[in-house]
Amino acid sequence: MSFSMLGLLLATFQPTSLQDSCLSSRFYGIYNHGDATTRSLFAGDLECLTSFDFSRGDVAFAAYTPNSDDVLAWVYQAPVSEDLLSSYPPFPQALDAFVDQIYPKGSYNDPSQHPIGSSWDGAIMYRSNSSALLHVKSEIARDIDTLIPPMWKAALLPPSPITSYPVPSDDVKRIKDVTSSLKFSPDIAATVNSISIPQMRNDIRFLTGEDDKSGIISRHSFAEGSRVAAAWLRDRFEETGARCTLKSFSQGFAPNVICRYDADVKTNATAILGAHYDSRGSFGNTRAPGGDDDGSGTISLLSIARTIASKNVKFHTNVELVAFAGEEQGLVGSRAYARELRAAGANVTMMIQADMLAYRAPNEPLQLGLPESIGTPAVVQLVSNVSALYSPELTVGFTKACCSDHQSFHEQGFASTQVFERAGWIADPMYHNSGDLSDREGYDFEQVKAIAKVQFATLLHVAGFALGV
Repeated sequence: MSFSMLGLLLATFQPTSLQDSCLSSRFYGIYNHGDATTRSLFAGDLECLTSFDFSRGDVAFAAYTPNSDDVLAWVYQAPVSEDLLSSYPPFPQALDAFVDQIYPKGSYNDPSQHPIGSSWDGAIMYRSNSSALLHVKSEIARDIDTLIPPMWKAALLPPSPITSYPVPSDDVKRIKDVTSSLKFSPDIAATVNSISIPQMRNDIRFLTGEDDKSGIISRHSFAEGSRVAAAWLRDRFEETGARCTLKSFSQGFAPNVICRYDADVKTNATAILGAHYDSRGSFGNTRAPGGDDDGSGTISLLSIARTIASKNVKFHTNVELVAFAGEEQGLVGSRAYARELRAAGANVTMMIQADMLAYRAPNEPLQLGLPESIGTPAVVQLVSNVSALYSPELTVGFTKACCSDHQSFHEQGFASTQVFERAGWIADPMYHNSGDLSDREGYDFEQVKAIAKVQFATLLHVAGFALGV
């Protein structure tokens, strides 16, 4: 960040409502507050930040003079169930222990002792009962997701502000028009029902390393296994007729895997299905198989690609299936790609992100969770209606999980949403754990298939299609 004196503002309002204010060029993203609510983060000169009325519940932070080697990192307690949290110390206690681990004791300060306008040197920029903003050295930032507890998440702030855009009303209307004219299609039903569970099982075993031929131990964005996975994914998608690119976005990170099926008519419109193929362990564990998070979303994309080939589907809109890297470090890969698309003036009609589809708790029905906070409500409604038509076995509800790669597209003004494995809180006991494998209790391929059917059917309705012979 290039400010000589940096002020920070955590706000309940959204940047799209502030396009004519000084805050419009000081937006650094939307972050989970640790209680399943979200806040927008702004950074910049104090004159701008202190010109707003903080009495509305917005939070101001002390000024900070950054060093060239500093990285700002948002850490928060993931929206997981109380049963999972009960095995770990409370967030405030664990935060102190974590900061003691990365900084010599006593070398950091409490921001509450430094009023707005004062400069200070502290590791903790802000803290609440379930989230914190830290400044850390770059070498720590690179591996921060491996150092924090499994039930926490971390997001590295971008090095420069993000320009945020609203979703255009015409794009919302286009999605609503699809919803209003939605009706059951036997062709779509036959197509999505042909998704193969045995093939999905083979695919996930390669990605997790459960297949001895794989050799993958970790798909962490900086691990060698992520490069193996990226090349393997590219080859598998290309076998289905896609044109794929391994697109680098930041030094050290594995690339995004961007695979495209060109429309059979002339159009610049593109619909995107995404998942993130990177994974993480915790507390320095070198094994990070990521079977559910997010191998399950990744194999849903592969299952769709394989069905596109087997049914010889031709789309009337360009379609991209994208496997992102860098999600676990704070949507780094998807943010880079969404910003690239916005800069190019891309016409992205819809984006759906699949993140964690496989875990089903004992005695619970097959479920589909849709985000209650981040995304485009019109796309949420469309996905819900499509689910009722093609995967009626799913119980649909709102999930507390948020902030996956669809957020990057939401921030850039593209109509988007997420699909998730459960309504309510995250319940997978192997969340961010080296035991996140497919061969375990609760990993349900029937649920993965049911949600993949919804993704695929939504894509077919939005993109338009023809079936070959």
